[in-house]
Amino acid sequence: MNTKIVKAYGTEAADAAIEPIQINRREVTPKDVEIEILYCGVCHSDLHFARNDWGFSVYPVVPGHEIVGKVIKVGEGVINFKAGDVVAVGCLVDSCRTCGNCKKDLEQYCPEWVGTYGGHDKHLDLPTFGGYSESIVVDEHFVLNIPENLDLAGIAPILCAGITTWSPLRKWNVGKDSKVAVVGLGGLGHMAIKQADALGAHVTLFSRSPNKIQDALDLGADQVVISTDEDQMAGVQNNFDVIIDTVPYAHDINPYIGTLTTDGTLVLVGYLGPLDPMLNSVPMIMGRKTVAGSLIGGIAETQELLDFCGKHNITSEIEIIKIQDINQAYDRMLKSDVHYRFVIDMASLKT
Repeated sequence: MNTKIVKAYGTEAADAAIEPIQINRREVTPKDVEIEILYCGVCHSDLHFARNDWGFSVYPVVPGHEIVGKVIKVGEGVINFKAGDVVAVGCLVDSCRTCGNCKKDLEQYCPEWVGTYGGHDKHLDLPTFGGYSESIVVDEHFVLNIPENLDLAGIAPILCAGITTWSPLRKWNVGKDSKVAVVGLGGLGHMAIKQADALGAHVTLFSRSPNKIQDALDLGADQVVISTDEDQMAGVQNNFDVIIDTVPYAHDINPYIGTLTTDGTLVLVGYLGPLDPMLNSVPMIMGRKTVAGSLIGGIAETQELLDFCGKHNITSEIEIIKIQDINQAYDRMLKSDVHYRFVIDMASLKT
């Protein structure tokens, strides 16, 4: 298969910086869309994968799965896109298309799903490379339409942070009569608040920091509960239908279980790994309460979210950076020093 070399930023090792590299992209096949990347969001997963925190990274790694760009070429069999269209690509670029999950538009749970980076490009028999690059070639099934009224840079984090919180809100039928709580106010948490508020739910933020109160209220929360305050926690026992836990590191979820109502569900979306301390099953059994997990969403659900965001004028709160500043951005992410998501202006790759 014919390929072409494009500029990118990536890393050759877990302990190496993100630096300029060159990668191969395939020429478009009949169902492919080639996209010039305009903006790429910066996700915690980018940092984890670049540094092999999960133990399965294959190098070189070119991160980036929150991609907004312009179509520059389409294959002869492409139906839904044409050159000049402004489009998006999220965390998925392929799946088997035939399993039960794929048939239910749940490609994110396909046993053979292919990540935008760190997956396996079946055309080239190489790892997939992400959005820290000039361009990307993607099967049209995994390309998304963008509402015309939204800021392009602000759309980028919707493709990972946004869909990660939207999927459980939809799965657990959040609406105008729902009481929703969000644990943690970061890239995921601030999107969860905006979405739940737009769905009509009563929204509460759980935070350890009183400094987050005004931000949460400005984003659409109805109240903030300081999770280290015993009196405030006692005041919300047996209260919430759904809790979206966005904290990206090991933490104690037991205090939040008691704040669920009967048949309530706490959904983990931020942390992958063993719980520490262990989960106490007593309040779960005594109140028929559930702890669940959720990944991103499928392609149809992600398009639904983008359309919803267009209708309600929802974008992410972002700080735009140059690609040359990505290593400093990673350092700041580790310190939670971002309000609330970095987005790379990929025009900087040309300088």
